[in-house]
This record gives sequence, C-alpha cells and structure tokens, in this order.
Amino acid sequence: MRLASVLLSFLLGIAAAQPALAQATAAGDAPAKLVLGDREVMEFKGTLFGYPPAERAEAAKQRALRAYARNPDPRLRVRVTNDGAQVIADRSVLFHVVPADVNSLAGETPESRAEAAVAQLELVLSERQARSDPKVLAEAIGLSLLVTLAWLLLLRGVVWLATRAGRWLRQAAGVTASQVRPFGVAMFDPQALREGARQLVRALAWLAAGVLTYLWLNLVLELIPHTRPLGDRLTQMLLDVLGTIGEAVLHAIPGLAFVAAIFLIARFIAGTGRAFFDRVHRQNLTIGWLDRDTAPPTAAIFSVVVWLFALAMAYPYLPGSQSQAFQGLSVLVGLMVSIGASGTVSQAASGLMLMYTRAYRVGEFVRIQDTEGTVVDVGLLSTRVRTGMGEEVMLPNTLVLSNTSRNYSRAVPGTGFVIDTVVTIGYDAPWRQVVAMLTEAARRVQSITDQPAPRVIQTALSDYYVEYRLVAYSRMEAPMPRAEALSELHANIQDVFNEHGVQIMSPHYVGDPAEPKVVPRDRWYAAPAAAPGEPRG
Repeated sequence: MRLASVLLSFLLGIAAAQPALAQATAAGDAPAKLVLGDREVMEFKGTLFGYPPAERAEAAKQRALRAYARNPDPRLRVRVTNDGAQVIADRSVLFHVVPADVNSLAGETPESRAEAAVAQLELVLSERQARSDPKVLAEAIGLSLLVTLAWLLLLRGVVWLATRAGRWLRQAAGVTASQVRPFGVAMFDPQALREGARQLVRALAWLAAGVLTYLWLNLVLELIPHTRPLGDRLTQMLLDVLGTIGEAVLHAIPGLAFVAAIFLIARFIAGTGRAFFDRVHRQNLTIGWLDRDTAPPTAAIFSVVVWLFALAMAYPYLPGSQSQAFQGLSVLVGLMVSIGASGTVSQAASGLMLMYTRAYRVGEFVRIQDTEGTVVDVGLLSTRVRTGMGEEVMLPNTLVLSNTSRNYSRAVPGTGFVIDTVVTIGYDAPWRQVVAMLTEAARRVQSITDQPAPRVIQTALSDYYVEYRLVAYSRMEAPMPRAEALSELHANIQDVFNEHGVQIMSPHYVGDPAEPKVVPRDRWYAAPAAAPGEPRG
C-alpha cells in the first residue's frame, strides 16, 4: 500500500510537467467540492488525466483519509509544479491544483489556492483532535453552559425591560394623546395610541430576543468541536449580512450627503422666499403685480416649485433609485396621483385664478349663487363664507368661478359693505315722496353711514308699479351682520311708510279706473319730501 502511494505521487509529479493533460471542465462536468470534517477544503473545476471534477474530489478524499489513518498529525505542505501546485501530506500527494481550478480574474493562483486548502486541512485536523480530547470537550461543555446561563439571564432582562418600558411608554402615550388637542379637538385616540406603543415595545423585545438567541447558538456551536463548522457557517452568514449592509451604507453615504446638501439649500431658498412674501403680506406692500392678496398663493407656488426642483435633483442620488423596483413604484405612485388628483388640480387652478384676479378678499360681503355672507377664507381648493344666519358654507372654487359673484364691499374705497333692497309702489304715490321715505328709513339704521349717503334709484317702470331700489353703505365698525342690518332697514321702511300713510303695494287691475291714477302737482313734494329751496319737514 505504501509503495502504491509513492508510485501515485511519482505519476502525479510526471503529470505536472505535461500542461496538455490539465483541461478545463467540459460542458457536462460540474464542479465538485472536497469536504472533510464538514468543511469545504477544495473545489475542483478542471479535468485532469481525463478524470472529471467529481472523480477528482472523491479520489482526493480517499487519499486524505488514508493519509490520516497512517498519521493523525501529518505534515502538510504545498509544492509548486510547472502546471500548478500539489498538496502533500508527509510524502503523499493528496491532490493537484491546476489553473482550471482557480479564478484567475479574482487574482487566484494554483499556489494560493493550494495554501488555502492546506489551512482548511490543518483546521480539520485540529478539530478532529479536539473531538477525541476529553479535556477539550469538558471545557467546551462548561463554557457552553455558562453561555446558556448568560443567554437566559439576558432574555429575562429583555422581558423585564420590555415590561417596564411598555408600561412607561403606554402612560406617556396616553398623556400625549390627551394633550394634543389643536382647536380643542382630540387628534389621537388614547386607547389606540397605548395599544400601538405596546405593540412597538413587543416587536422590539422579540427582535432583541431573536438577536440574542442567534448569538447564543452561534457561540455554543463554535465552542463544541463537533459543531464548530456549523458555527463558522453561522458566523460567516452574519458577517456576510453585516458586510452587505455596511457596504451598502458606505456606498450610499456620498449620495445621502449630496441629498442633504440639496435639502439644506432648498430649505434656505424656500425660507428666504417665504420671509419675503410674508413681509409683503404683513406690511401691505405692492411690488408690481405682487400685493397683500397675491403674496400668500405666490409664496405657496414658489415653495412647491423649489421643493419639486430639489426632489428632481436629489432623486438620482437616493439609495436604490436606479433599481427597477424603485422606478416602477415611482411610476405607479405618479399614475395614481395623476388619476386621483385630477379634480383637486382643477380646484387648485380655480383657487389660484380667484386669488390672482382678486375677486374678493377675506372680510368682504359677497353673494355667490344663492349664498350671501362674509368671506372667512379663500383657500386653494375652496372658499368659506359665513352667512348672516351664523352658518358657514364651504364652496368649491370651481363652483365659485363658474357662477356670478357679487361683491358688496367694493362700492367705495375703504371697508364696509353695501345694503340694498327693492320695493314696488303704485303710480299714484309721488315718486319724490317715496324716495324721501326710503332715504329716511335708511338714516334710521345705526349701522348705515351718512357718507356716502343712501340713494334711491328707479330701476323700472313696470305695467302696474314703479320699482325703487335703495342702496346704502354700512360702516366697518357696524357690529351687526348684513342680514341683521337688512332686517332693520326693512322694518324702518314699513314704519316710515305707515307714518306718512303710503301703502306698500303693487296694484294690479283688469279695467281702466274711473279717474286717472296720477299725482297732482301740489302733492309732488308731500312730506317728508321738500321742494327745492325749502327746508325738509
């Protein structure tokens, strides 16, 4: 048997001098691994002497076992040949490493690959010796028990910490939920917030327990010689994961730094623009087309443009932005936003048009379709109007823009609002008397100002009556809403007409009257009217 081993070594030495005998793996010959003691020693990829990688691996395994049987502690070394390298145990060649077995693109050589195989063989031999050493086994079991005890104590500590932290976090969540009340409305449900805190603590506790269990299992497997290869594989798995994460973080740091720089620059520009537009709004400045009313929407548009531009610049530097999944998700989100926000975009465009056309301002009295009241807010999507009955009506901006709106606060410069009403009086009532009575009724309303003075306009001469429109102006300091002021005006009109014996009616008839319904000249200036040059009665 010893003579056969020497003869095989001699033949392998001769084969090392013949490069043509070592060929690359054929298409049907898959690489094969040499595994000893649960450790991968060598992976054969090439064909040697016509033997495929699988047969080379099996032959190398048998030679290694025979060498170990002869000498449990052989002397391992590497011998470089003309066509590769040999791994030798004492004087026996275990296997031959040829160029076809190495990855030359990664910088491997037959010699370096053979040296790595020798290091693995030495590790296998040391582990086999430790498995048969009672002292080593006893120390490994003792250390494993200590590690297990420490693992159990740490798990108990995790449970204790999770219980205390969960109790504190649930209490803090309840207090926070009760304190966060913008405009007097509770934003969070205390019970839901406490349940969320409990679930968060539980998830973190399970994560910590999982990490501790993985480390405990890895360490125990490393301590026992029989399971040390499995422990090494677990360690390698952990190192691979940490290495992948670390490499990804290192590669992402430059991009994240650039994204942070873009964010800071965009924030500075947006803040500067916001301060400028706030100054225009607060100090009521006018710079070209920019004034107090258009400053807020212009500030919003400026901020949106700045952040969209910053996002477009930062997008290529975000981690994973070049992946197909990230790009597909971006397209999906964009499609969903474009489909779902079509109505919102229309509302926003209408809101901007209303703001820039200055159709009305906050605090003005307007009438939009059937809604009349004070403008409370002109938003990007809707306009809120508070009516004289105490209601607050929210009108979509597309509805406001598509309907006729009346502004009662633009009659004269300054603040306030217009109050107008219509009465129809028969032709037998002197029009001068009617005008004087309507003017007197307006003067009796405290919230109506004398300047500009109330005026009466004859808007129509109908078939049966004359239509009179009374137009007055309310002061800014008037405490009454427009609806109350209009109600008081109507009451005063009835009182004044009753005082002077004039009926508020619109007569209709089916035949000609016996006498013409005309006003004699001597009644043209009936009280409270006064002829030109005479004092008012």
